Amino acid sequence: MENRLKILRAERDWSQAELGGHLGVSRQAVNAIETGKYDPSLPLAFRIARLFGQPIEEIFDDGGSDGTA
Repeated sequence: MENRLKILRAERDWSQAELGGHLGVSRQAVNAIETGKYDPSLPLAFRIARLFGQPIEEIFDDGGSDGTA
């Protein structure tokens, strides 16, 4: 799953460890999400979206269709 987490984090000049602290996860978890090696749980995705004030869909993209026929 692609995401904009690294960009959003950089805009705030936060390290991975600082972002992890805001989210209650480790720096390694932030790195794994940013590099696409780990998809966050739904509760974590909601925490990320709330922290950055954006809808989940603006941060994460599963590469699928938009649901229109």
